[in-house]
Order: sequence, then C-alpha cells, then structure tokens
Amino acid sequence: MSNHGYETGRLNLPFVGIATFGKRPYIEDWSKIEADVAILGAPFDGGTQYRPGARFGPRAVREASTLFSFGHAGAYDHEDDATYLPASVRIVDMGDADIIHTDTVGSHNGIEAGVRAALKAGALPVTIGGDHSINIPCINAFDDQGDIHILQIDAHLDFVDERHGVRNGHGNPMRRAAEKDYVTGLTQLGIRNVSSTAKEGYEDARKMGSDILSVRQCRDLGPEALSKRIPAKSRVYITIDIDAFCPSIAPGTGTPSHGGFLYYDVLELLQQVAKNHDIVGIDLVEVAPNYDPTDSTAILAAQVLLNLLGFIFHERQT
Repeated sequence: MSNHGYETGRLNLPFVGIATFGKRPYIEDWSKIEADVAILGAPFDGGTQYRPGARFGPRAVREASTLFSFGHAGAYDHEDDATYLPASVRIVDMGDADIIHTDTVGSHNGIEAGVRAALKAGALPVTIGGDHSINIPCINAFDDQGDIHILQIDAHLDFVDERHGVRNGHGNPMRRAAEKDYVTGLTQLGIRNVSSTAKEGYEDARKMGSDILSVRQCRDLGPEALSKRIPAKSRVYITIDIDAFCPSIAPGTGTPSHGGFLYYDVLELLQQVAKNHDIVGIDLVEVAPNYDPTDSTAILAAQVLLNLLGFIFHERQT
C-alpha cells in the first residue's frame, strides 16, 4: 500500500483554496507557533532605490509555492533517492509582518517582531521580502541567539554605509550586519558588474570579514569548494536576493543584473551548505512580480526555498 498520502484527506489541488506557503497551516497567533519552520512575509519595499514592487513578493511567492503542494508526505527526488519535507517537518505560515507605508523604522520593527516570535518558538525563521532592507530587522532579531555567519547570494554587495542620509535601505543591509558583534563574517557570492557599492565599500567589507566572489569565480570553484569557504561549524544565516540569478530566468526584480547564477549553480551550493553547516535563518528578497508576466521568478523563488528547507531537514533527520 502506498503511503504518499494522495488517497487520504481533501484533494486540495494547487489552484484551490488559500495560498499559504506550500499550502501549510496559517498561524495568526504568533504566541502559539508549534513548528520546525515559520514562514513570515515582509512586504516592504520602501528601501528601494530604483524599481519598486517587491512589496508584492511575499504574496506572489506564496501563490507560486502552491505548485509544489501535491500530496501530503513530502516530495521524492530520484537523483538523490530521498524524500524531502515529509509530514514530520512541521511548516507553518505566520502571515505578514505589520508594515506601515513610508515608515521604514516602524515596518522594520514589525518584521523584527515576527522573526523574534519564530525564534522564541524554536522554529527556523524564513522571511520572504520585500526589498533587501528587510534583512536588517531579520539580523537584529538574532541579537540573543549566539554567533552567526551570513551567506549572501546576490548580484550586489549591499555594503553602503550611508548615502543621502539613508542607512537602512536595500543597499545597506550587509554593512549593518557586519557591524554586529555576533556576526562573525560574511560570504558574499554572485557579486558582479556595476555595483551599488563603491570601491571603498568593497575595501571596508573585506576589512570587516567579508569573502567576496563573483559568479564566474564561484563556477570556477564549484559548490563543494564554495561551501568550504564558510568557516567550519559556523551557524549560518542565508540571505538570497533573487537578482543573484540571471534575469533570463528571473526577470521579476527591481535591479536585474545579467550574467547571474542559473538554477543548479545555487541549488547545488545550498545543498552543500546544508550538509556542512547549521542553518539558523533564511530570507529571500527582491521578487517584484509585476515585471514578470510569466510568474517564473516567483516560481523559482518558491522552488529554491522549498528545496533548501528539504535539504536542511533531510540532514537533520539523517
């Protein structure tokens, strides 16, 4: 008798019902989270310097994630001969953080509160942006969690200290992270082409503990060697900007940059990192769905997140 779960419960096809992340349960009361993973939407794009629209990212990624919600007992990968995200991995959707239009401080405070609630519940926080400034409150929430190392997958360094008085926009998050005494270093991968960060920003980043590699440098090394550049036994927070991918497969973003990663470049790296390190938090940002009428950017984002979660919990359970 098959135990994949298709024969039991409601059919719940992807195009039916409420579009929570992966069709997982919605938890409105954040004091009652009982889960291994807690998904938080952060629909804020007030830190954007160019094209807006990432505020609609969480909604689009959630809807795209329903494509991967068939069955009730995980997804079998024949290449790995593994079933990922079985029912024993409890995933809930917290809904969205409170966002106040035009108010960066207030909106960031709402996001930080959501991440803290997930951590308090012992769940892995996964935050869907929103622009990359939402990483700032996510990292702030780890101030009582011990040391972490940040893996950034991105086209841009995001290491601007201050520009026009702005310190908490989407060009600043890695600088703000590097200033934290509990952030032990950064591995910044995919950085390429004309960047929002000037040369002195790169110099500052390296002085503050950054390892910076372009897409071509990453491909020359390969996923296993890349993973080993992250200090051994580090507790890793992963931040993924969708513009790390080539706009040929991810056009739905505010600041596209050609020459980016393709799907397996990132997937194989994340699988190696999950094997070798303890992943303590994730955010994925800068999906702006209105620039992609095909929805492929949002589908890519959902698939990357679900695969990454599958890798993490497969390693924890083996």
